[in-house]
Amino acid sequence: MSMLKVRDDFLRAQLAIGALFLFLGFQYATWAARLPALKSKLDLGEAEIGLLLMACGAGAAASFPLVAVLMRKLGSRRLALFSALALGALLLALAAAPNYPVAVVVICLDGVAVGALNVAMNAQGAALEAAHQRTTMGKLHATFSAGSFLAALLASAVTALTPALAAHFGIATGLLLLVLAYSGPGLLPEDPGTEAEPQPAEEAAAGKRRGLPLPSKVTIWMGAAMVFGTVTEGSMNDWSALYMEDVAGASEKVAPLGIAVVSVMMVLARIFSDSWRSRWGDGRIVRVGSALAGTGLALALLTGGVVPALIGFACMGLGIAAVTPCVYVAAAKQGPDALSLVAATGTTGLLAGPALIGFIASASSLAWGMGAVAASAVLVSLCATRIRWERPAGDA
Repeated sequence: MSMLKVRDDFLRAQLAIGALFLFLGFQYATWAARLPALKSKLDLGEAEIGLLLMACGAGAAASFPLVAVLMRKLGSRRLALFSALALGALLLALAAAPNYPVAVVVICLDGVAVGALNVAMNAQGAALEAAHQRTTMGKLHATFSAGSFLAALLASAVTALTPALAAHFGIATGLLLLVLAYSGPGLLPEDPGTEAEPQPAEEAAAGKRRGLPLPSKVTIWMGAAMVFGTVTEGSMNDWSALYMEDVAGASEKVAPLGIAVVSVMMVLARIFSDSWRSRWGDGRIVRVGSALAGTGLALALLTGGVVPALIGFACMGLGIAAVTPCVYVAAAKQGPDALSLVAATGTTGLLAGPALIGFIASASSLAWGMGAVAASAVLVSLCATRIRWERPAGDA
C-alpha cells in the first residue's frame, strides 16, 4: 500500500511505526475480548483461563534471548514484519484450536511474537527520534491504546452478527494485514543512533564467556523502572474498579469510572507527553510523573471516598503514562540487547504485578494492595535517578 501522499519523511515514518503499535494493540485485544467465547468453546474453568493468560505473558517474558539474537541478525524492520505476520497467523490458529493444550501452545507462541514485535516497534520509534531529533514515542504508545479500543468495537460488532470465532478472527486478521501493508513501506530500514554504549573490557569479556549479553548497571536500573512502571499500569487496570466498589463505596454504575479515568488520562498524557519531553527532558518527566502518580494515589487512599479516589486515579494515569515510552527510548540507546531485556522485564511486571497485588490484598486488604501500587510508582521515580537521560534536541 502506497504512502505517496505523505511527503514529509518524519511523518511518513511516524505513521508507519504508529501502525505497528496499533497492530499490536488490535491483535492482543481481539483475542482477549473473546475470552468468554474461548472459555465456552473449550469448556474451560476460571483457573484454566488464568493459565491461558499467564501463558501469553510467560511467552513474552521468555522471548528475551531469542529476540536479542533476532534483533542483531534481522534488524528492527524485518523483525517487526515477520513477528507481525506470525501474530496474524496465530490469531487464526487460536480460532481453530481444537482443545485446551493446543490453545495454550498457540497463546504461548503469541506471547513470543508479541515480545518480538514490542521490541522491534519500540526500536523503530527510538530510531526515528534519534534520526530526526524529534520526540514521538508518547504518541506511538497512545496509538497502541487506540488499537485496543478499535478491536473492542470490532468484537462487539461482529459478535452481534455471529458468535463464530473463526469469522471474527478472520475479519480481524484481514484488517491486520491491511495495516501491515500500509506500515511496511514506511518503516526505517536501519536503526540509526541506537548503538550500545561501550562497556568496560572485563564486563564485555565476562558476557562473551557466558554466551549471553551482560546488562550494564544502567540497563538493570532501566529494567527495574520498567518493572515497577508496568506493575503500576497493570494493577490499576485490574484492581481499580474493585477498589472503587469494595473500598471507596461506589455504586456498580460508578465503579467502572475508576479504570475509565485512568485510561483517558493515560491516553491524553501520552498524546501530549512528546512536547513535554522536548521541553523538560525524559528524566524529569519520569521522575516527576511517577512521583505524582504515587503521591496522588497514596493521598487518595488515606482520604477515602469516591471523589478522592477518582482524583488519585487521574493523578496515576497522568503521571505514569510517559514512563514506559521514555524508558524504551533510553534502553534503545543502549543497543538491541538492552532493549530486549527491558521489554521482557516490562512484560514480567504486567504479568506478575496484578497477581502480587491480589496476594497483598488477600493477606491484608485491598487498600493495602493499592498502597503497594502507589509505592511501586514511587520506586519508578527512585530508579529514574540512576538512569542517564538525554534531553531531545528538537520539538515534537
